[in-house]
Order: sequence, then structure tokens, then C-alpha cells
Amino acid sequence: MSNRVFVLNPDKSPRMPCIPKRARKMLEAGKAAVWRRYPFTIILKSEAGRQSQPLTLKLDPGSKTTGMALVLEGKTGRQVVWGAELHHRGHAVRDNLTKRRQLRSARRSRKLRHRPARFLNRTRPEGWLPPSLMHRVLTVISWAKRLDRFTMLDSFSMELVSFDTQKMMNPDIQRQDYQKGTLFGTECRAYLMHKWEGKCAYCGRKAEEVEHLVPRSRGGSNRISNLVMSCRKCNNLKDNQTLEEFLKRKPAQLRRIQAQQQASLADTAAVNATNYRLLDELKRFGYPVETGSGAQTSFNRQQQEYDKAHWIDAACVGNSGEQVRVPHLRPLQIKCMGRGNRQMCRTDKYGFPNKHRTRQKVFFGFQTGDICRAIVTTGKKIGAYVGRISVRATGSFALFLGAGKVDGINKRFFQTLQRQDGYSYSF
Repeated sequence: MSNRVFVLNPDKSPRMPCIPKRARKMLEAGKAAVWRRYPFTIILKSEAGRQSQPLTLKLDPGSKTTGMALVLEGKTGRQVVWGAELHHRGHAVRDNLTKRRQLRSARRSRKLRHRPARFLNRTRPEGWLPPSLMHRVLTVISWAKRLDRFTMLDSFSMELVSFDTQKMMNPDIQRQDYQKGTLFGTECRAYLMHKWEGKCAYCGRKAEEVEHLVPRSRGGSNRISNLVMSCRKCNNLKDNQTLEEFLKRKPAQLRRIQAQQQASLADTAAVNATNYRLLDELKRFGYPVETGSGAQTSFNRQQQEYDKAHWIDAACVGNSGEQVRVPHLRPLQIKCMGRGNRQMCRTDKYGFPNKHRTRQKVFFGFQTGDICRAIVTTGKKIGAYVGRISVRATGSFALFLGAGKVDGINKRFFQTLQRQDGYSYSF
């Protein structure tokens, strides 16, 4: 089943989303035209009524992926009519900033040793977040604004979960040991579900219980480094064995669990740092904002026996997620790609400049990142292709598909479906 189609009036004011079948009939009858491919939106050729029903955008913010779901409240109850998963590029932003910092530091030490350092002269405004974290907030807000333009939204709902990382590392911590940044009411199970993606650490099936790597009967503690998620069958099989004893005949699986267990808390810290900033930005829309905890989201999903997915978690957020119908949709996969870079010169392996880029971005009406269709009728690459384009001044373009790349297609075979907007899309 596909997501519903967004509908606009001729003056670009939103209407309620319609089912794909109805949109297809209006397009075939000439009553509407395609306004946007992703998310698929049509615009009517004549004014229509503005009847509305309660429509909520529900969010499940994450460090790498944010789930989004539009929930319509009708006569038969709440139902998800549109779902998507937004994949962030915060780690890429961090890596790029690190490379830039290293380059500038090296250049300064080579050429400007006489100049006093100024890196501590700058002041940061109140509420400042690093660019890699602010990117997560801005992309979610950008899509909230986009959906507000295309639909008749009247409320928001988001998961507001905070992990007490100090208490996770030391369960006995209390009072003055916290120093600053104390977060009470730790949701250890919610954190473990997030870390192990809701799967059993041993077999990969659906997780059901919190399990101790070193059993309590053998001196194991409740520290987060000693806890994993497990299904009931594996928990019973492991009994009071240590992890090494239980997996002594499966060394590869043992190393995988140990590596994942020692993973850093960077993603958890990112969620903690951005959630309240995202909440403040959503309140600026002027709509009511509902919040719910991660444990409540997990409980709602398990009670309704839904599969684990980011967009389904978004639908189950808060009190409004206790009874919501989630059909078998194909959620839109949205990946943040950026809008290019400003590097004008590239170097060879020895560091000498050998390639220079032009300041021109548009060639023959196309720009890198546009989603295009290529219908090739001659040559070795005969066929129909759809993907993101990479332009060249020669007129021979490359097309990036989901599974690879087709290079050397002439500009005359291309047709633009949607101009580049910094994202790639798939189902």
C-alpha cells in the first residue's frame, strides 16, 4: 500500500490528502497536474472545497534516523496516512568540520606562526549547538514546514526521551555525585532497545527482556555495560553462564556483541542535546505539541503488535498512539545529501593542484542533484533510467541509480522530474 497523495488548490493552499487511486483518476481526467514527485503532490486546476479532519504530524527523533508519520483522526479512529524515514548526515558534517579544522591548523603552523592564536576569542550565543547536531534539528523542522505547506496540519506529537548516561555507567550514583546535568527518571530499557534496535543480541529475533552478560548470581552488576536485550528463549538457554561461556563455540558472534557493547554513547548524547531544541522549534508553529516518553512509545507498539520501524514508532508516540491503525505502507526513505561543497581545486596524491572546478552550476538546464528520467534510444545504453544526475560541461552526464551508476549519457535524453533540494528519495 502506498502513502496518500498530497493535494493543493490552484492558489497552492493545501487540501486533505487523497488515496492514490483518486489522484490517478483526477490526473487522467485532466482535472489535476503533478506538482511534485517526492513527496508526491498534485495541484488541482479548479478550486475545490476545504473540508478538513484532525491531522497530526508525529515524530520519533533519532541520532541517525527520524521517523515521521501523518495520523488522520476520522470516524473510524486514528489512522496513519503517510509515513517517512529521514536519514541524517550529522556524522558527515562532523567529519567535514574535523578535516577543515585540521587543514587550517596545519596551514597556520606552516605560514602564520608569528600570529597569536584567536580560536578562544569568539563567544557563542545562548542555546548554541554544534553544526552536526543543529543539522538534525534543522532538517526535521524543514520537513515539518514542507508538510505544513502541503497538508492541513493542526498539531504535532514527538517522542521526548532523555537518557541519564551517568546513571547508566554507575547505577549507584546519587545526589552530589551528579555535579551538573542531572537527568532523573532513567529509562534504561528504552536506551537498550534503542542501542540494540529492538533485536535480541544473540539470535537477532524480536527482543523481549533485559539480560545480564555476567549473571547477578556470579557477581554481575546492573551497569549498562553488563546489559543487553534478549529474547526469552536465548535468555533461558544462557541461564547463569557468562557471555564467553555461552558463545565459546561462536567466536564471531562473541566479538560482534563485545564490539557493539563497547560502542560509545555519542548517539545517545546527540538525542539528549537536540530533543528540547526541536521541541522549542515546533512550538513556534503555533500548533499544540504532544510529547511522550520512549518507554510509552515502545509499550504502545508492543500492545498493538506492530513491527519495529522508525515511522511506526512515530505513529505510536504519546497518548494518541495507544490506538492507531498502521496499514502496510511503503514509507518514503529520505536521505540528506547536502547541496554540494565549495571546494574549487582538487589535488593529486602528492598534494599538487590538478583539477579546477568552474563556478557555474547549471549546464544545459540541468544541475547536479536533479532527479531526472533518461530514455536512451541509441547506443550501448538503450533503456529507461530514473535517478540523480551529475552534470558536466561537455553535455555527457552520469545518472546515479539505486544500485549503481550509468555514465556517459547525452543531455538530449534527459527529462527533469524534480529539481535538487538536498535530499535523495526511495521507497
